[in-house]
Amino acid sequence: MEPPEERAGRSFVEVINEKYSPENFPCRRGPGMGVVVVPTAGLQGSPMKDRLNLPSVLVLNSCGINKAGDQAEIAAFCAHVIELDLSHNNLHDWHEISKITSSIPNLEFLNLSSNPLAGTILKPQCAEAFPRVRRLVLNNTQISWDTVMLLTQNIPELEELFLCLNEYRSVSASSVACPTLRLLHITDNSLQDWAEVCKFGSMFPRLDTLIMANNNLASIQDSKDILERLFPKLRSINLNNSGLNRWEDIEKLNYFPKLEEVRLQGIPLLQAYTNAERRNLVIAQLPSVSLLNGSVVTDAEREDAERFFIRHYLHCPEKELPYRYHSLVTKYGKLEPLAEIDLRPRCYAQVEVHCEEKVEQLNIRLDQTVADLKKQLTTVVQLSTNSMRLYYINKDSAFGPEELKYNTRALHSYLIQDGDEILVVPKTK
Repeated sequence: MEPPEERAGRSFVEVINEKYSPENFPCRRGPGMGVVVVPTAGLQGSPMKDRLNLPSVLVLNSCGINKAGDQAEIAAFCAHVIELDLSHNNLHDWHEISKITSSIPNLEFLNLSSNPLAGTILKPQCAEAFPRVRRLVLNNTQISWDTVMLLTQNIPELEELFLCLNEYRSVSASSVACPTLRLLHITDNSLQDWAEVCKFGSMFPRLDTLIMANNNLASIQDSKDILERLFPKLRSINLNNSGLNRWEDIEKLNYFPKLEEVRLQGIPLLQAYTNAERRNLVIAQLPSVSLLNGSVVTDAEREDAERFFIRHYLHCPEKELPYRYHSLVTKYGKLEPLAEIDLRPRCYAQVEVHCEEKVEQLNIRLDQTVADLKKQLTTVVQLSTNSMRLYYINKDSAFGPEELKYNTRALHSYLIQDGDEILVVPKTK
């Protein structure tokens, strides 16, 4: 059973007083990593301790916080704080959240993940309480898209926005763009239609990185002109575990003028190929991409992939050839299939065994040793292993017989071929 204080909730002020009091947080984190704040005379009635060791990065996740507490005390103790993690608390009122953030003037990073914000109303004056926040994390909050738009319109320096696990199926376009946003992390939602993704382009015209893995995106539908206009700055896109199943969708990634990093793992289109085939085919399709699935594409790898691509489509009907095939044929020519060469060592050889006047055809295993061969020959030449000397004669060599004098040496090391000879000479007493 939860204690009464957990059911009633706790204030931000109460939690920092408890967590960062000298008894619980006795040491500074080193130069620049934290400060000791002494309450001013005006706060003599404060429930705070005489001294608090507050670092500039506050981690207050899973503390049962549901309200702010005294704003004057927050301002007095948190003026130097630049990062604040409030994830997994019970904050469900934007007014309380804004009381905290407006009292921390240097706040640049705020994590509100897994707070129950579904259905909460954000008033415009509260949306202005994040003046210096650059990175905002709202994962698994079920925050409405209207609230997201209000925040992006009122946070003047916002650069990174995290909206994972919020069950978005669609988004509404905004008439007011957020020109500062560089990174949008919106994985594990339910976006399927590319038309929804296009709205990000108009809302965030300087978007550099779009991470939307684990959305069942069916296809990339727009033309080159539209993609160039909507995503002029996009450098990196993550489409892992999306629903893309046509090579035409991969080809359209070339329409993003600045794109150089792509992630495409777990898409239906590539499931039928081996890992090597997947990488080669995608690299060949995307000539401007220098980083694929987190790995650098070297010049040598690109050339090998492009040559593989030509050979892969060598026997494809002309009408089904991808556009990229023709440009690569212009670059390398129409390549012939690679010869299939079996580099495995031979297992057997058919040889002639000569012993005095006797000649016999014998199939010998090449993975055995000279000593093993002698045992095999005892029944053929009627000599014991200690009574014979063996010589190997290469039918294609101008050199004379080579004595097989080392009993532990494997026969395949002599490069014995079909038609070669084994000469057995009885030892003289």
